[in-house]
Amino acid sequence: MGNILKCFRGDEEEDHYPYYHPGSRPHYPQQQQQQQADGHGVASLAHDLLNFESASMVPEGLKQHVTASKKAQIKWYQNMLEAYKNARTPPRTPEEAAQLVVSALNWIQRADLEGILEFYNFPIPSLPAASSNHRPSSLPEGVQFVLNTLPVHNQNIGDGDGFTAYVATTDPRESGNVPIEVHEMVIARTEARNRRDYKSADALQSRLKEAGYKIIVCSDEEILARKYRIRMRGIDAPELKMTYGKESKSALVKLIGGKRTTIHVYGQDQFDRYVGDVYCNGVFIQEKMLKNGHAWHFTTYDKRPEFAKVRKKD
Repeated sequence: MGNILKCFRGDEEEDHYPYYHPGSRPHYPQQQQQQQADGHGVASLAHDLLNFESASMVPEGLKQHVTASKKAQIKWYQNMLEAYKNARTPPRTPEEAAQLVVSALNWIQRADLEGILEFYNFPIPSLPAASSNHRPSSLPEGVQFVLNTLPVHNQNIGDGDGFTAYVATTDPRESGNVPIEVHEMVIARTEARNRRDYKSADALQSRLKEAGYKIIVCSDEEILARKYRIRMRGIDAPELKMTYGKESKSALVKLIGGKRTTIHVYGQDQFDRYVGDVYCNGVFIQEKMLKNGHAWHFTTYDKRPEFAKVRKKD
């Protein structure tokens, strides 16, 4: 709660380094010991992750740089430890380590993320302009932008081809586009809750919802997020009241319910839904729905041959 208030008021908002392999312990060369003791640098991060893995403890000095609870900090280190173990190559420089931290914790408040980077004396990556229309060349032709969502709530999955997702406003694409009145409502809501005026706080939450935003609790932190209605590109699924409608929805819930998704957005439809390809944990969701028989190829709007091939196999 205090995190959001702090962020919106503008308060502050490698030699071969040790590498985790699953089930292994990192080795620390002698010349890195002073760097660990100073509490800065790549080796210090590895040292703290080793300590967390063995004792579930976060570094004591971190609390001077962040405002989140100790419970939230534990969640951060769980995510960073997993990212460190799964990294294809070890971070050798502060810049590489900073990218690992940012990738693992891109869902937390910007002020706390910067606090962690400052704690380890890592550089703070600059955010691209939120209004930028640059599309990385690695993305498929036609993709207008990419959404990296918070975990999708089961209740926000309407049927087998559509759902509602939320994107944290700390995301580079969102951060510069939040209306000032939304910032003001968040601050007013926080202040109302602090004085236990829950009626006013709930009213402000309703106003935020009308503006297309919502305060979501994720990993014991309150996160301001923007709402996106998603229509999955290239497939169609039966409505809930139709035959197999509930089965189709249940299949999508199993694939993305409670999980973060990445959405390549191609545009909007006549209902103002964002039309895109959905990925979750490395799985192309539309393709999975087609192969499992829970949706069909929407040939009226989609001509992808790989989808047509799946259809022919049915």
